[in-house]
Amino acid sequence: MQRAVCPGSFDPVHNGHIEIIIRAASLFDEVVVAVSNNPAKTYRFSLQERMDMITETVRAIQGVTVIPMGSGLIADFAREHGAQALVKGVRNSGDLQYEMPMATFNRHLSGVETVFLPADARYQHVSSTLVKEIVGFKGDISEFIPYAVAQRFGLK
Repeated sequence: MQRAVCPGSFDPVHNGHIEIIIRAASLFDEVVVAVSNNPAKTYRFSLQERMDMITETVRAIQGVTVIPMGSGLIADFAREHGAQALVKGVRNSGDLQYEMPMATFNRHLSGVETVFLPADARYQHVSSTLVKEIVGFKGDISEFIPYAVAQRFGLK
């Protein structure tokens, strides 16, 4: 069985994230969505809320589970969960440049490869930060977020 981990903070999850999770599920037998909680970061949504939004959204996708990552390195998490790969979505060359050193270290530390999936053109400009900013200014982001997120923002 081939298992992959899709890590992220997902604050909030958006359709770009979901599109990568769906594509990962078509490539691997099982996909573990690992939701991180960095104490140095300030989150709009709690860890449980972020996990609930993802779970509600991916419920119908076979082989996808959502769990908290806990503290520690993603390389250790992947090894502990029997993953053969980490899956990362990349929107542009800046994302790739940021992710490459981590991919190299993760392979060195755990033997887990990183698979980069290019973002669909519809979502190359979408980030959780921009979603939160646009919502703050009452902008319409409905085409970029799942229903579960729109509900948490009070938009549906």
